[in-house]
Amino acid sequence: MSEENDLELPDFDGQADAPGADVPAPAQAEAGAIAATLADEDEKSATDLAPVFDVPVNVSAVLGKTHIELNSLLKLKAGSVVELDRRVGEAIDIYVNDRLVARGEVVVVDDRLGVTMTEIIKDGDSA
Repeated sequence: MSEENDLELPDFDGQADAPGADVPAPAQAEAGAIAATLADEDEKSATDLAPVFDVPVNVSAVLGKTHIELNSLLKLKAGSVVELDRRVGEAIDIYVNDRLVARGEVVVVDDRLGVTMTEIIKDGDSA
């Protein structure tokens, strides 16, 4: 018998050109593992961000702004009212490291003030 007759070929239901038919089984398994790894890389999770968890950021929720002279600022006392450039119910700006990232609303949670984000701002657009 010739060497060709001694080889066992996998059965692909009569499909001579089945995918991977010309690739050895160990190489197919390795390619499958690589494909699975690449698929896993597409699925990101919070653990992927672990290296940046300790990076400090400054988050500011700006209710409004005003210009006030220094002598008027020094006269402010507890209970003084400072008029801002926003109306009641108007969205507030949320900044991360001095970059506008969102708008939101002021909420009260357990007798504390908080902010609910209602709009994400892409690319620092302020419009």
